[in-house]
Amino acid sequence: MPGAAGERTDLSWQRTGLGVLAVAGLIGFRAVAADRPALVVAAGLAALIGLGILGGLAPLRYRRLRDHRAAGAGVSCPALIRAVTAGVVLTALAAAVAVLIPG
Repeated sequence: MPGAAGERTDLSWQRTGLGVLAVAGLIGFRAVAADRPALVVAAGLAALIGLGILGGLAPLRYRRLRDHRAAGAGVSCPALIRAVTAGVVLTALAAAVAVLIPG
């Protein structure tokens, strides 16, 4: 199956975006439950990051992977990987703040 690796990569990027969105939802729930309006901003930013990964970076990565593979070129894309990593780290920091700082 020559296209299976690309499909698995695409699905993993989608799962990453969905995971960030899920964490954003949990941060939002914590914000409402603890009556902490500042966390609503953090939840909103995390949701935007998740939507950016899911709707922007994941499809871009899939198209680049498909095009590079068709051209016989390497499929590495460090800039996109750094962007997604930064988004996940920022979301994790927001979640840590939501959990560790008492409300």
